[in-house]
Amino acid sequence: MAGALDGIVVLDLSRVLAGPYCTMILGDLGAEVIKVEAPGGSDETRTWGPPFQDGVSAYYLCANRNKKSITLDLKSEDGRTQLLELVKESDVVLNNFKTGTMERLGLSYDTLRKIKPDIIYASITGFGETGPYRDLPGYDFIIQAMSGLMSITGDAQSGPQKVGVAITDLLTGLYACIGIQAALLERNVSRKGQKIDLSLFDSAVSALANIGSNYLMSGVVPERLGNHHANIVPYQQFAASDGAFVIAVGNDRQFKRLCELIRKDALASDPRYATNEARVAHRSALTEELQAEFLKQPAMYWKKKCEEASIPCGPIQSVQQVFNDPQIAARDLLLSMNHPTAGTIRMVGSPLKLSRTNVSYRTYPPLPGEHNEEFRIREEGGR
Repeated sequence: MAGALDGIVVLDLSRVLAGPYCTMILGDLGAEVIKVEAPGGSDETRTWGPPFQDGVSAYYLCANRNKKSITLDLKSEDGRTQLLELVKESDVVLNNFKTGTMERLGLSYDTLRKIKPDIIYASITGFGETGPYRDLPGYDFIIQAMSGLMSITGDAQSGPQKVGVAITDLLTGLYACIGIQAALLERNVSRKGQKIDLSLFDSAVSALANIGSNYLMSGVVPERLGNHHANIVPYQQFAASDGAFVIAVGNDRQFKRLCELIRKDALASDPRYATNEARVAHRSALTEELQAEFLKQPAMYWKKKCEEASIPCGPIQSVQQVFNDPQIAARDLLLSMNHPTAGTIRMVGSPLKLSRTNVSYRTYPPLPGEHNEEFRIREEGGR
């Protein structure tokens, strides 16, 4: 069965995570993705680890399935000429070089659209192609710090904390997918291509969501609330008799059911807690009342009781527990592929579920230059 993006050809000049994550999604959806690296392989994640499996990096594997790999020296005239020939047969070109690099290589959008007027050209940088920070390198950790995300992550005691994964890379990869597919749809009407300017900084600031909106409306600088919600109470972590769990009460009806569940019905009619606005104002007092009750039973007891009352609740699981969770198998979120050097590799599957043109896992993350012969690539020099 053909994928949703069957027939779309993507030239992927990106490396590390944001760009490769985007193109892997496009590949899962059926696009032909051609990963372009310097001779020998220039995606740094190939060497990032441990862990490695027979020399293959787990980090590289997480974002590079469903791609073909070629190697070109884009600093050489021959390498650029070969790339331009591939552009003629492509729909999308994506890169995440520093601002100005593609122009210096003679591979700017203006150059590429002269030979392929309807090309979709996506550029991912740290701070975008305009503004005072345009020339600064973009690293997820730096972007998390500068975008405000770290200032709202953690609690008063911990100080600012980064998210446990490279969240700004992942967000930008997702935005890149959205932008590319929107441009492809528009191209069906206009028959024209366009350039997409994406940045990790922009994506991170957009992810401030309600916290950013809270500040813009109130002028109050948000505090770090740890595992509490800025706008909803109780929506947080609690300690049970045997460990931690989380509860997410999203409305007053759920709060009333929670009070009935813990046999504290009077809390629901207490003026301090009767509405979410009141609960936010009296967060500490309510938390103290609820915490005293939750300590009386183990976490799974509360999970079962909350599920029976239709109150969102869940345990805090380790990554090991997650991959042993039956929901993972039910949703096909774990897959195995055969790799020529690493043997059987396990990867997280796609969250996309399409009823007619579902995702497919056709090829393992490729070795550097594995498909040079298929594309008749002539290598010149080394990295």
